[in-house]
Amino acid sequence: MNSFPFELDEFQKEACGCIDSGKSVVVCAPTGAGKTVIAQHAIHRALKQDCRIFYTTPLKALSNQKYYDFSQKYGADKVGLLTGDTSINRTAQIVVMTTEVFRNMLYGTHFGAVADNLCNVRYVVLDEVHYMNDEQRGTVWEESIIYCPTNVQIIALSATVANADELTDWINTVHSGTELVNTDFRPVPLRFHYFDSSQPDKLLPLLTPSGQLNSKIKPEKRVHFRQRGKQRSPVKDVVRNLYNNNMLPAIYFTFSRKKCDENMERCASMELVSKGEREQIKRFIDEFIAQNPHLYNNRHIEYLLQGTASHHAGLLPAWKSLVEQLFQKGLIKVIFATETLAAGINMPARSTVISSTSKRSDNGHRMLTANEFLQMSGRAGRRGMDEIGYVTVVGTHFQTPEEVAELVLSDANPLESRFSPSYSMVLNLLQRFSLDEAKELIMKSFGYFSGAGGQSEGRSGRMHSLLKAFEDEEKIIKEREFLCPCGLSDNTLHEYDGLRNIYVQNRQTYKKILKQEKAKNRALTAEIIEFGRQNKEMLAKMQSFACDTCKLYKKHSKNVEVITRCRIRQQKLEKEIEHQRDVFWNKFLSHRSALIDAGYLKDDYPTQQGITTSQIRNENELFIAEIIFSGVLDNLTPARLAAVVCAVTTEDLRVDIPFMPVSEQVRKTVNLIRNIRRKVEKIQGRYGIEDPMYINLYFSALIELWVEDAEWETITGQMDMGEGDIVRSFKRVVDVLRQFTTISNVPEALVFTAREAITKILREPVNAD
Repeated sequence: MNSFPFELDEFQKEACGCIDSGKSVVVCAPTGAGKTVIAQHAIHRALKQDCRIFYTTPLKALSNQKYYDFSQKYGADKVGLLTGDTSINRTAQIVVMTTEVFRNMLYGTHFGAVADNLCNVRYVVLDEVHYMNDEQRGTVWEESIIYCPTNVQIIALSATVANADELTDWINTVHSGTELVNTDFRPVPLRFHYFDSSQPDKLLPLLTPSGQLNSKIKPEKRVHFRQRGKQRSPVKDVVRNLYNNNMLPAIYFTFSRKKCDENMERCASMELVSKGEREQIKRFIDEFIAQNPHLYNNRHIEYLLQGTASHHAGLLPAWKSLVEQLFQKGLIKVIFATETLAAGINMPARSTVISSTSKRSDNGHRMLTANEFLQMSGRAGRRGMDEIGYVTVVGTHFQTPEEVAELVLSDANPLESRFSPSYSMVLNLLQRFSLDEAKELIMKSFGYFSGAGGQSEGRSGRMHSLLKAFEDEEKIIKEREFLCPCGLSDNTLHEYDGLRNIYVQNRQTYKKILKQEKAKNRALTAEIIEFGRQNKEMLAKMQSFACDTCKLYKKHSKNVEVITRCRIRQQKLEKEIEHQRDVFWNKFLSHRSALIDAGYLKDDYPTQQGITTSQIRNENELFIAEIIFSGVLDNLTPARLAAVVCAVTTEDLRVDIPFMPVSEQVRKTVNLIRNIRRKVEKIQGRYGIEDPMYINLYFSALIELWVEDAEWETITGQMDMGEGDIVRSFKRVVDVLRQFTTISNVPEALVFTAREAITKILREPVNAD
């Protein structure tokens, strides 16, 4: 085992031992527990064995940070970086990359043959593997594990999840021998506090030593909605308490960008930094801005000098990098951040503050999940610097203290499958495998594994609800099971019920006939007399059953009726469960059918158009491919190409943005693309496919101006929108344009125009990571 300059914790030793024995390993531990040491052990082994190791992360920012850290530690010549827009030393022994890049390598595509991509690779670290829970991107982690060659050891590093054992069993099934190392050990234990606005001069312990809610905490008073805007913000009181109790630096989480900025402004006058620290901040800012002159007039500089900052997606990437570096140096005392920072780069603090345990969603306010809370609270406590990490929850009228305590004491949520077959997946698999072989691979998904035989906690939401409904019906059946005192079976009861029902109907009919015949003063015919005799025989037969005089007959009969209805419902549920178990394969087949209709598959092998589409990475690869092959992009200038691509890569936004007119050629091209979307919608509609196709012109006018060499101030002055949002939309355009330059069968003129557009887009501040 590699020797470290410090004693390893037991779980670290166990995980390193698994790697040494040639096994894959899942390491499940709290944030800050020291999982990176295990990855470093694998890196040392790779260097010693003269083989290669891939280190994957979910975010480009994390990849950039790991690349910098590893270059410092192991030497720049030994470390490479691969992200969507960066390729540095890709054949190095240690290559850091986003998980999407690794998944794409496993498909082959324009990265080259799989065997070449993974040449001499013995280890793959999947950092933050709990991202499998991500609604949009979780499928990437499943695909990476399924398609990873079995001779490569997987080191999967995860935050605490409820079903780590099920994840391990799945990897063991689809990949190779895998061990689980699961621990709740935190090197820096957490202490939870509560801010009660009725007691603003102190932070109250949330829990008693026995783990009960502190009785001194009072719930926040309900405020009429008209008065909410007039409420006094608690932020200065909270920060003052942290400062007085030596609990800074802190990350103060809030769920609104606007609130992040407002809180920063409120706390700027609190004198959180010393004169010497302020001078250090100024020097660092001057040096940083010399390298990034576009930040020169940033209005937030004055707040940094006071030791406060905000951090959210609306800010420029370079500015966020400046804030992160100052915070890591201990010069920023409070950073007001949205929850995205909880899943971002390595920025531990002494304290974290959670402004509310509820957040606004499309359906009103909802409580945070256990995992969301763990991610944020886990940022507290710096190993080697703090003995205790402090987590403070701010009281609000949206939550009760009891709900906060329940959340703090909750177990982590389970991982759920987000596996989702796409057009690209279908084409890539059928390019390399037969349909039957492709089905085998699809059936290896974590969703199928957990739904077909795993623990119920790990099943997908739909499967879980169906299985629960089936179990509920079974519970009712067991409750209704009846032991007949006469020892008769349910079949005998059914026979008696049938006789009884017929007899009651016939008796009513016979009485009606007798009444009619008497009214007409007519003698009874032989048929009527015979009908009466048969009724008496039926009554005698019915009376021969013990049920006829049993006091429990009605209860038994009702139970049998309810059980029958339950059995019918269970049969319907069984059919739906079987459908759900095959939902991934059915989705695969739906996309396959659409591709056959569109001419992208023939005899279950991609056509030339299909090969192109297999290399596209987008939410709807067929839509993008149809746009390319239609020729509507061929004669556009770089600025207009960027504007059109921006329209089809920008998601629907929740906020209202004033419409900005685009050039006539862009408008006409987008109208042609609307016709393409209608064509694809028809194909998708035949097979129940709902892959999105965006056409939104929110940022198209801006990127058109930008590519035509407008100044950044001109761009940001056009609309009241976060600079970070504009940069992110521009980078999505670059991602698609870059694909145009690498995928097969794209016209040369379009490739040339795409390259020119990329060059014009990637200037400050858009080119900063």
